[in-house]
Amino acid sequence: MTSRTKRNLRLTAKWTLYLVILLVALTGQTTPGFLTIGQVRPIFILPVCLAVAVYEGEYAGAFFGAVGGLLWDYAAGRVAGLLALGLMAVCFAAAILVQLYLRTNAMNFILVSGCACLLITGVDFLFYYLMPGYAGAAQRYFGVVLPMTVFTAALSPLALAAVRGVWRRMNPED
Repeated sequence: MTSRTKRNLRLTAKWTLYLVILLVALTGQTTPGFLTIGQVRPIFILPVCLAVAVYEGEYAGAFFGAVGGLLWDYAAGRVAGLLALGLMAVCFAAAILVQLYLRTNAMNFILVSGCACLLITGVDFLFYYLMPGYAGAAQRYFGVVLPMTVFTAALSPLALAAVRGVWRRMNPED
């Protein structure tokens, strides 16, 4: 095969594997009772999108974050777009932050993932619980949203390891 054909085949395989990881994360996120502690469930889509953004750069990561956000919107039964826009912006910012200021290691990724999760779930909480005026909103925030952020951040190195494995396998010259 020619060099161009090999490169195109490798790129197609890499992004297909990223999509498979995203679909596995979506399946884990929507499986009832999977890794649930009380009312708290981790978010799996967010760390996968962030890991792809960290390894692939800001524009590819933002696009992948938008795709992941649309899948998350669809699976959550929400209006299509809010989580997609949020994930796109967060993935773009995380990729730039890691390129300019942070090393790509598990501890930094836990911090980035936790901050991104807090931002995304905080905006979601604002629009879907606080602004409509539901009773017990503060209890839900401190009892569900914050523990979900910690749980997601704690499990985020799994997503980083999966994406790193694909990236190293598909970029042998780097």
